[in-house]
This record gives sequence, structure tokens and C-alpha cells, in this order.
Amino acid sequence: MVNTIDMQDMMNLNLFNQITKVRTRFCFKYNEAIYFCVPKPLVSRAIGEGGRNIRKISEMIRKRVRVVAVPNGIADARTFIQAVVSPVTFKDVEIRDNELIINAGTQSKAALIGRNKRRFLEMQRVVKDFFGKELRIA
Repeated sequence: MVNTIDMQDMMNLNLFNQITKVRTRFCFKYNEAIYFCVPKPLVSRAIGEGGRNIRKISEMIRKRVRVVAVPNGIADARTFIQAVVSPVTFKDVEIRDNELIINAGTQSKAALIGRNKRRFLEMQRVVKDFFGKELRIA
């Protein structure tokens, strides 16, 4: 899974743990937001009643915060990527040898890549950390 945690990620994880009372060790940045990955049964508990926990964390670190379920292997790749890139949609996810290929239309493809390939590089790092595969957008 996620290989390295820097000091900022460690502080974010500790804050998340203190507010939500849900322990996790998966935190990453994508599209100017911070994503926390928690086990699927604990997602609603982490979000809190009416999104209270997320709002509190977001105000404290002054960034958007999202909570997604930790993927259970490569089988959950599609749902995990869909949750991360939401509201951008894509057609399909293909898994070949050592590659994970996202098939998308032209508008979605542009949104997934982002200006100066910033979102693509962020997603590439996330896919590499969680699934150990290279990312391609077709």
C-alpha cells in the first residue's frame, strides 16, 4: 500500500484519528484535496453525523477532505478510482499485465489528466502505491 508518509501526512492522520476516532494509515493528496482511506464499514463513522467530522477537519487544515473505502486488492480498483476522481466519470478500467488502463471520453480524459499532467501524476502515484501497477489513460 502507501509506501512513505511525510511529516504533513503524519499530522493529518493524527488529526483525523483524534476527531473521527477511526484509525487509518492511508492518506494521499489528489486535486487539491486530502483523501483518507478507511475500512468500508467505518466510512460513515469517519464522516460523522451530517458530515460533522469532515467539516471540522477541513476547517482546521483549510483543505477539502474526502473519505473513501480502502480497496481490497485489484478487484476494487474501479470503485476506488471512481470514488477518488468523482465527479469526473470514465467508461471502464482495464487491467493488463503491469498496467491499469482507464478508458474515458475526450472531456473526461482532459479532466483526468489536468493542466500540466498534474492530476495524472498524482493518480499515477496513488495507483502505484495501492495496486503496484502503472497507470495509463486511453
